[in-house]
Amino acid sequence: MRTSVLFDAPGPRTVRRHRLYSLVALVALLGVLAFVVKRFYDAGQFEGDKWEVFVTPDYVRVILVDGLLNTLKMAAVAIVGATVLGAALGVAKLSDHAVVRWPAWLVVEFFRAVPVLLLMVFTWYFIGINRDGGSFWAVVIALTLYNGSVLAEVLRAGVNAVPKGQGEAAYAIGMRKAQVMNIVLLPQAVKIMLPAIISQCIVALKDTALGQYVVAPGLTRIYKEIYLEFNNRVPTMIVIASLYIIVNLLLTALATWAQKRFVGEKKPLEVSLVGNLEGGRNA
Repeated sequence: MRTSVLFDAPGPRTVRRHRLYSLVALVALLGVLAFVVKRFYDAGQFEGDKWEVFVTPDYVRVILVDGLLNTLKMAAVAIVGATVLGAALGVAKLSDHAVVRWPAWLVVEFFRAVPVLLLMVFTWYFIGINRDGGSFWAVVIALTLYNGSVLAEVLRAGVNAVPKGQGEAAYAIGMRKAQVMNIVLLPQAVKIMLPAIISQCIVALKDTALGQYVVAPGLTRIYKEIYLEFNNRVPTMIVIASLYIIVNLLLTALATWAQKRFVGEKKPLEVSLVGNLEGGRNA
């Protein structure tokens, strides 16, 4: 039986007390949920005419194609751009040259500090509010800059989390710094920070909802158009939120699979490096 070094294993009375607390919390949560559902029912939010739009083929196509597909497009382009930008800035922040390191630090700290919505608005006006596709690219560029800056810090932390012996062993067998970074440190850092990368992708997907403030296409824009036309704000909110939740759950499942598949490697690179080093000594 495994025990934690942080605290003692709870006894039978504590286990029963925790189960009672959990049961009380569950009953309270169900009570709040029932109260909310009843209020919606009394307000007529579950009447058929308010939900009919979501089973009408033309509107379903609009929600999935004009709404969900555009949201996924913005998120996908932003994620790819943020990954590339984050890798470049992260490596630059690890540079030994101050002329490279300090500008990268300034860019990362600036775009991490500016709210995403303000970035979208500024970018939208910079591109041109009347330009075709301007709102789409305003969302993409803003999310790329913000999430790229965050991923730069994630990469830097991931590289610094790799045991120092890895780099030292690589230098000992004659590798240059670029080789140490590309062959030894970055692959291990990616495995360490992979869950954080996927989590940031989820953040980028959810932040596309802010695009409605710059008239960008996506689910939130479709949400506004539908509830203004049919006066069914709550049903539309439930449907759109459900689509976001489903996509985020799929990304979470991907993160879980990736962590088990790549982070749980049984043969770290340190073994091969140390083996090569010992072989070179014996030779």
